[in-house]
Formats: sequence, C-alpha cells, structure tokens
Amino acid sequence: MRERVVRLSGWSGAGLATLFLMTAGGVSACGGSGGDRLAEGRVVIGVRYDQPGLALKGPDGRFVGFDIDVATYVAGRLGVRPGDITWKEAVSAERENLLVRGDVDLVVATYTITPQRKRKVDFAGPYFLAHQDLLVRADDASITSATDLNSRKLCSTAGSTSAQNVKRRLAPRADLQEFRTITECLTGLENKAVDAMTNDDANLAGFTAQPQHRGRFRLLGLRLSDERYGIGIRKGRAGLRRKVNEALTRMTGDGSWRRFAERHFGPAGYRYEPPPPITETG
Repeated sequence: MRERVVRLSGWSGAGLATLFLMTAGGVSACGGSGGDRLAEGRVVIGVRYDQPGLALKGPDGRFVGFDIDVATYVAGRLGVRPGDITWKEAVSAERENLLVRGDVDLVVATYTITPQRKRKVDFAGPYFLAHQDLLVRADDASITSATDLNSRKLCSTAGSTSAQNVKRRLAPRADLQEFRTITECLTGLENKAVDAMTNDDANLAGFTAQPQHRGRFRLLGLRLSDERYGIGIRKGRAGLRRKVNEALTRMTGDGSWRRFAERHFGPAGYRYEPPPPITETG
C-alpha cells in the first residue's frame, strides 16, 4: 500500500495519532475477513440446512446435496480443501445480511438472482435454473393452478422470491403464511394448517422423494417462474466473482455439473434444466 502525506494545520499530536488509527482501521476493514480467510486456504460458505437434494445437514453433521457439491467444487478451484470449508446456515431472509456483514465469503443456497438483491450483493453464475411450483396434499384435487390459491392458505419461506411472486402477480388474495424454513412450511401442509406450499420445483421435488413423504404430496409442475440460482458474493469483490465464474465454467465443461445433478435429482425423478449460461460478470 502506498502512503500518502497530507498537510494538516491546526491538529495536535494526539489528534493526528487518532486520525492515523481511524484511517488504519478503515483500510483494514476494506480488506475484509473473507479475503484473509481465502488467502489462508479457508472459506465460510452459507448454505441451507433443510433442503433434500440440494443442501441437507444430516444427523451426523455431514452436508449432502447438489448445492453442497457445487460449493465444494468451487472452493476447490479457489484453493480450499473440503476439510477447510466452514458451512454456515443461510435461511432465505438472512442471505444478504450474512454477506454484507462478512460472516460468510460465499452463499450457495438456492439463491435466485434478482435486481433487488443485486442492490446489496453481487452474484456469480447462474449455475442452475429452477421454476416456482406448487405442492399440495396428494388427496386434494381442488388446487390445479395458481389462481386457485386466492382465498386459500398458502405457505412459503420468508424472504424467498416464491413468497414475493405470489402476492405480486400469482394470487394476490391468497392468505400467505411465511415460515422461517421450508421444513416448517411442509409440516404446516401436512397438518392441514395450510392448503398448499410454494417454492422452487427443485426444492419441492427433493422433499417428495424422501421415504417418509412418498405418496403424501403432489407436485403440480406449473413452472410459474424462472429462478436462476447464483452464488452470492459481497459487493466490491470483482476478483473473487471472476474466479467463481471460472470455476463454474470448468464445472460444466468437465462433466462435474451433470454428475452432481444426476446424483441428487435423478432419484427424485426431477427433470432438471441444462446448466444456464453465465451472465453475472460485472
């Protein structure tokens, strides 16, 4: 770092010392803990804990899912070994906050790229294309479209694009119940506290494929929106975004993306889209 000499009149020695400390602190803060962690071969990644097929924390503390494989691959291309990754829970409503505060270096958590979110954080990718859909109880034939949700009880996760889409354009008269996690939402549907739940089809397919849920719910397959999942990065880290995009390009080209998708979505019978082109380059 180059030093800059500034002539200041009317400042005492103590005042100059205070100014120096404030300036030094500001320079240090700009570097950010994330840069320090990556330089040391470590990384903290925000992921979901409760999304079968995408990111699920098991009873043994291990994480499995498509997003976990993607995050591990990207971390490897950044020089971080799997054992040096710290996973941190990133619920929908907290993803931007985790990045802005510097609590995490990356967010790989079914994080749809939107103009509103891009005001606060940057994205790399996208690396996956999902679609908003509806899940109902298997024995309920009364809901077949989004308009059927008007005046019905619908659940979604707080802070998700699914919840925003419902009130804005799909069913403005729906009685929307927002839960902290998708698991809580599914429990509400199972207990008949709500009539349907909405989320991305990849998330919902993972739940319907679990042994304890098979035959109990029905995915409508409506494709109500396009959800482009990106990797969230704190603003101002253009170099990191470039490296993450390079990793995602390599992941698609060397066959890893398809292996990850087949491993986690194949058992659910989920017909996933091909990897989307990378658009978030700055």
